[in-house]
Amino acid sequence: MSPPPPPPLHGADQVVIVSPHHRRPGEVHVIIGPMFAGKTTALLRRVMAEADTGRNVAMIKSSKDNRYAADAVVTHEGTKFPCWPLSDLLSFKHKLGADAYHKLDVIGIDEAQFFGDLYDFCCEAADLDGKTVVVAGLDGDYLRRSFGSVLNVIPLADTVTKLTARCELCGRRAFFTLRKTEATQTELIGGTDVYMPVCRQHYTNGQCVNTEAAKRPLETPVV
Repeated sequence: MSPPPPPPLHGADQVVIVSPHHRRPGEVHVIIGPMFAGKTTALLRRVMAEADTGRNVAMIKSSKDNRYAADAVVTHEGTKFPCWPLSDLLSFKHKLGADAYHKLDVIGIDEAQFFGDLYDFCCEAADLDGKTVVVAGLDGDYLRRSFGSVLNVIPLADTVTKLTARCELCGRRAFFTLRKTEATQTELIGGTDVYMPVCRQHYTNGQCVNTEAAKRPLETPVV
């Protein structure tokens, strides 16, 4: 069976095609934080607000993340927005088509930590193509080490928003993601069955997890 057609652009039916020499400058906005901090919710809020003003928007997420839906960005509360599930970002322009890409104003990227070409894509989209790029992703893995290339795009960013969750063990502000299992690979897709947001005290205490995992060197990621 052939795959379903890609989702359409969301925004005004009519757009004004301007000369590249007069194109408005692009922007990069980065939303980071631990799991369950509302990053996807903040991303959708921003992208939908842009669409409400008549701008053409498109959403991208990593094809690795199929927890809730294969072809939609979904918040933990169930809010959905159609998206392009991709394994890499630099193929987006070709898959969307040159004309549709030219009319596009805003690009949202969810689960950005899974894209190895995130930095190059943001440079090209914002600096050369005049797009507004809104990036949402984890800033650190379960070992509190840089995850993917999300932190690499901060020098490109117009704004950076660091969100926090609520510690699952005490209710205080949670800055970190604690893994509940003994798995040690960096990339392990999961939800509340695998991860919990925690404060600094409960991260260092390592409650409910095998903290010896945090003392081992990183292994080759298994997806």
